[in-house]
Amino acid sequence: MAWGEHFRMALSRLQSCDLFDESDNSVPCKKCVVVGNGGVLKNKSLGERIDSYDVIIRMNSGPVLGHEGDVGRRTTFRLFYPESVFSDPDHNDPNSTVILTAFKPLDLKWLWELLMGGKINTNGFWKKPAVNLIYRPDQIRILDPFIIRTATYDLLHFPKVFPPNQKPKHPTTGIIAITLAFHICHEVHLAGFRYNFSDLQSPLHYYGNATMSLMNKNAYHNVSAEQLFLKDIIERNFVINLTPD
Repeated sequence: MAWGEHFRMALSRLQSCDLFDESDNSVPCKKCVVVGNGGVLKNKSLGERIDSYDVIIRMNSGPVLGHEGDVGRRTTFRLFYPESVFSDPDHNDPNSTVILTAFKPLDLKWLWELLMGGKINTNGFWKKPAVNLIYRPDQIRILDPFIIRTATYDLLHFPKVFPPNQKPKHPTTGIIAITLAFHICHEVHLAGFRYNFSDLQSPLHYYGNATMSLMNKNAYHNVSAEQLFLKDIIERNFVINLTPD
């Protein structure tokens, strides 16, 4: 089945396609923070500052619960894909909007099956996806593929076709979240996007026990290209970095 048909099926089950409701239009110039999951956020006590923004964008399974002092409590948007979405209802924020970032047609089929309440086919995913949704249908959106294409080709300058001996690369959810912020926000700040590659045993995330060695082995992302992109937008003052070290 083609991408288009999968999109039509999944979109038909959504209750809304709008990112902001009418009450949000009262703040025409939005100041946004994109909160990465980097270990640099640990013990920075940025929670209160992060919560002060008009729009707070988080990604994947970066938890708020238990880390409020460092990362805040509020979430406006959370980007996810089937292998990265929360399945524990303790992590549901009823006031947030969660946005599926579809990297393959199967991701859209997965969402459609969950919203239909049918049996979930977990074949074809790089790890087992969630088999239940902790979010209400009205909280769910699907990211416009234009945002992913912009991040991939315009910002990171990935080739349209990779050589046969290379695994195709795609942007991390963090870079996609920044791209979304550029399109919906008037001012963009970042937190948690710095990684310590000089110490592979340093924490990868502000939560859990994963180390930088895991990121170093990832064949699906071009971490060097992403770090250069982040350095460029920070130096050119396109964004303000709340966690420079």
